[in-house]
Amino acid sequence: MKKATNNYDETLIIGRGGFGTVYKGLLPDTRIVIIKKSKTVDESQIEQFINEVVVLSQINHRNVVKLLGCCLETQVPLLVYEFIPNGTLFEYIHHKNKASTVSWEIHLRIAAETAEALSYLHSAASPPIIHRDVKSSNILLDSTHTAKVSDFGASRLVPLDQTQLATMVQGTLGYLDPEYMQTSQLTEKSDVYSFGLVLIELLTGEKAISFDKPEEERSLAICFLSFLKDNRLFEILEKHIAKEGKAEQLMEVANLAKRCLRLKGEDRPTMKEVAIELEGLRKMEMHSWVDVDSNSEETKFLLGETSDSYKYNASN
Repeated sequence: MKKATNNYDETLIIGRGGFGTVYKGLLPDTRIVIIKKSKTVDESQIEQFINEVVVLSQINHRNVVKLLGCCLETQVPLLVYEFIPNGTLFEYIHHKNKASTVSWEIHLRIAAETAEALSYLHSAASPPIIHRDVKSSNILLDSTHTAKVSDFGASRLVPLDQTQLATMVQGTLGYLDPEYMQTSQLTEKSDVYSFGLVLIELLTGEKAISFDKPEEERSLAICFLSFLKDNRLFEILEKHIAKEGKAEQLMEVANLAKRCLRLKGEDRPTMKEVAIELEGLRKMEMHSWVDVDSNSEETKFLLGETSDSYKYNASN
């Protein structure tokens, strides 16, 4: 790892955080990798790194970043990941020059791929995995803007006989599930709430929380729900998204985000339901010949029923 990073050369640092430092490295076989180095010899940090190894070693999904290896025998732990060249979704959404170059179709695909990855963690992984820190800066984009969910240091494996875990509240301000904050009971629906914020970011181009705004406008979730309630959705949408996207489709995605943000976790859809709905909306985007306003069986099948009262059954 020292050789790959030229003895941890500062010019190769591509990120810093509370956990430590992230380097871009070059292996002897010419593969470019990401090396995550813990900041200090701190027991909680080491535990977080080991947790990430345990979680990622059980995951094999095209929309989850791959852990290539680790070293836990050095003074501080090291994790080695595949290199994802296009940075984070956060950078793309909030870097105005970049955001305007990414089409609504790609925005929708990124949302669908992220939802599919989270659905896999919740429904297909054994035992199920709750990510616990879903946010746009933890979604990486490759050279084709394919989404890769990353950073599993805070994730939790859910014992098969349980649906919720009592934990110390952990996550990122602006994305945290209010129910989880109040009860300390972590469930899969906590990830659903956080994903709802990512959907709203994709729609509006705004940050989940903005301290440079007046207090009543700081929370994106509160602002968005207020605009939606007053039938002013298109006033808060990012300009090129509002111009490029189909009105009906944008409204469907907005209402899906609204359902993800319901205060009670039991009232939110599952990530599997969210993924199915987004994939249906993608199909409508790809097949523009479908008449969205029609009442055809095909339209219903592609979209899924998206009213607030609709409850998915087990067969879905």
